[in-house]
Amino acid sequence: MLEIFNKWSQRYLFEEESVLLLVLVILSLVLLATIGDILAPLLAAIVLAYLVQGVVNVLCHLGLPPWLGFAVAFTAFVGTFFAILLGLLPLVWKQSIGLLTEIPRMVEQGQELLVVLPESYPQLFSQMQIDQLIGTVQGEIATLGQTVVTRTLAGIPGFFTIVVYIVLVPIIVFFLLKDREQITRWLAAFLPDKRPLFNRIWAEMNVQFANYARGKVVEIVIVGAVSYVSFTWLGLRYAALLGLLVGLSVIIPYIGAFIVTVPIASVALFQWGVSPEFYWVLGVYVVIQMLDGNVLVPLLFSEAVNLHPVAIILAVLFFGGIWGLWGVFFAIPLATLIKAVIYAWPRREASATPPTATPRTAE
Repeated sequence: MLEIFNKWSQRYLFEEESVLLLVLVILSLVLLATIGDILAPLLAAIVLAYLVQGVVNVLCHLGLPPWLGFAVAFTAFVGTFFAILLGLLPLVWKQSIGLLTEIPRMVEQGQELLVVLPESYPQLFSQMQIDQLIGTVQGEIATLGQTVVTRTLAGIPGFFTIVVYIVLVPIIVFFLLKDREQITRWLAAFLPDKRPLFNRIWAEMNVQFANYARGKVVEIVIVGAVSYVSFTWLGLRYAALLGLLVGLSVIIPYIGAFIVTVPIASVALFQWGVSPEFYWVLGVYVVIQMLDGNVLVPLLFSEAVNLHPVAIILAVLFFGGIWGLWGVFFAIPLATLIKAVIYAWPRREASATPPTATPRTAE
């Protein structure tokens, strides 16, 4: 075993950069798994700084001085940040409370639909199965109500933490943008003077993270806004809440769309029943998902490194499991980072043929 490890280290860890990169990768995973929640404001600020820096670059390209482009972009960011905070979130909160209060009525209507199943399809459903299902649903609803009350009371201290984060995030974004060159030089001082491996990985991942963060936020805004307008036009209740859920569902590739289908179909079913309006809502939702996957995503992420769908799903499960929502959001760029590290990692090729022994000469 020791010999195998020695051969592996001689092939992959023969440079100073390789060893340092391995240490940084392990340390990053440990930090994400242990104090990822504590680092959430910093990580959110980094994502927002990438977004604002993109606006600054566009304004400078149009001819504005760097300081003026920074001032305009940061002012627009602060205005948008607090507009969403004070405008959209209260509406979504109000609709969430309204939906929760209607859940008992929805459960009663669902029971009425289930009761007629044994009469309509006696070969598939029995009265005992329906009674067991209704009892299970009622028990889950009661448990859910107790959980909501408990978490609401327990979350009061967390509310003040959120308020602190709301104040901290714009401040961190400001200093990340203002002093980004100084911060970059300070971090680079901890690395070796000659670092071609780090430079290659940083150059690629800086572009990848920037494109992904900007593209994903634009995708969330477009999909959420189109869904909200479509649901409002169709007369679907809780349009703001459902539109926000559809927008956030794009964070989880392939899985989010299926998860959000359940609340949309449930609200439409209990509002109109099995009617043309119900099918219209489902049809519009399917069209939005198709346009997002086949038109919007290729346009926004055309420069992203291609990853196999299985790799994306595994990245979502792995990073989401150790880092929660942030892991889900960054699953694709983190998987891209791993791919870039694997391809850029220096390796020493093993000799194809073993050295031959020198023949002994006859004395």
